[in-house]
Amino acid sequence: MSSFLEILGFGVDSSIPRVFSLAFNSYLFWIFFAAVIVLYRLLPHRGQNRMLLVASYVFYGAWDARFLILIAISTLIDFHVAQRVTRSRDRAIAKRWCALSITTNLGLLGVFKYFDFFTASFARLLESLFSYETDPVTLNIILPVGISFYTFQTLSYTIDVYRGHTKAATSLPDFALYVAFFPQLVAGPIERSHRLLPQIINPRRTSRDHFAKGLYLVISGLFAKIVIADNMAFICNGIFAASDDQVGGIDRLVGVYAFAFQIYGDFYGYSAIARGIALWMGIELMANFRMPYFARSPADFWKRWHISLSSWLRDYLYIPLGGNRGGHWKTCRNLMITMLLGGLWHGAGWTFVLWGLYQGILLCAYRPFEGRIRDSQPSIVRRLVETFLFFNLVCIGWLLFRAESAAQAWNFFTAILFNDFSATFLTPYGLGSILYLAGPFLLLEIWLARRNDLLALTRLPWGWRSAAYAYALFMLVVHQPLRTSEFIYFQF
Repeated sequence: MSSFLEILGFGVDSSIPRVFSLAFNSYLFWIFFAAVIVLYRLLPHRGQNRMLLVASYVFYGAWDARFLILIAISTLIDFHVAQRVTRSRDRAIAKRWCALSITTNLGLLGVFKYFDFFTASFARLLESLFSYETDPVTLNIILPVGISFYTFQTLSYTIDVYRGHTKAATSLPDFALYVAFFPQLVAGPIERSHRLLPQIINPRRTSRDHFAKGLYLVISGLFAKIVIADNMAFICNGIFAASDDQVGGIDRLVGVYAFAFQIYGDFYGYSAIARGIALWMGIELMANFRMPYFARSPADFWKRWHISLSSWLRDYLYIPLGGNRGGHWKTCRNLMITMLLGGLWHGAGWTFVLWGLYQGILLCAYRPFEGRIRDSQPSIVRRLVETFLFFNLVCIGWLLFRAESAAQAWNFFTAILFNDFSATFLTPYGLGSILYLAGPFLLLEIWLARRNDLLALTRLPWGWRSAAYAYALFMLVVHQPLRTSEFIYFQF
């Protein structure tokens, strides 16, 4: 038992400095951001854009300045490609320019994110099929933070210019800011050019309403990340790292539930903070989440979860493949291809491919019933049953997403369903933590869903808002995690 407690972090002195390290790093960020805001308010529009561009490059370069070259390459190529597409009267020539942008962006993404994965997988395949041992050619490249996000953002820009959905930017600094805008640079939301670019090109004004909405988003984002996600990670990481003799089947189920709330709190938290910071500068980013765990079907879930990615995959992959045209089987084929590539987008690993495959199967299996589910007016009991059932189906997918390997995912799955129904102290501890830490947030979401307004709290009298913010700040101070964790989506 003592070894397992050490895995979780109980009694490990090194966990305390990590908390202070997180706080110190957070203070540095907020000092940096406060300085940016003060300077931002004093400058005219063009000066604001130049300052934000410099701040965005400093922000990203503080991690590894070498990878600023990749952002600069994508920016320069896509800016000039869009100009060429706009000037081309021959549609075939414009298509070739657009193909250059797609090839360059996907080529950079492929080399830096997937080259080592595919070469190593090919070497293992040769060894298993032909007993042919070879040393795979690997580049051992560090994955640039956020490369999947800004690559998709620049790709959508050139494709939209080619389709005539957006006008090509005429100012390189403005377009560079669109690509590198620091609040959403490393983990989204993946913005579309027709939404974000006009807000950069045109003068902006900030108001009290911007401040109020931004304050709510930042506080709720910090609560979701630190209070919910980091504390759930403490439970989840310990259970997934434990050996079979240290945890039971029910403990493993609790670990999967903990990860479900970890990844939601983690990614919602980042997206909310990014939106709040942007609002304080007069820029409105899209909402990336809309109470996803209240979904009753896969289509409904993907309209609520990581909305910027799911809508991107729909518009630039699923619909060009044929969408729902051509009958049931072709629709399922298009769904499977889309979700497989969506899974691979998340990471260079077979567990992500399996996760994408599983999501595609869910979409196909539910498709005959989607319209009935969407249009029905079920009783509260039936709605709760359908929501709880689908939440558990989502959690099966999260098991694939979180597992270190397919073998670990299978061990968890079989232990939960068939082999081992034993539990340790982690079961009441984990479930109690989920109810205590994530429960109030879910109650807030129920209220928001009934209001059909994600920012309904900002429209209440200041007294109610003050009470809610005081509670959130109290929880942030009292429930600092023993071990901190970086944002999950930084690795994508």
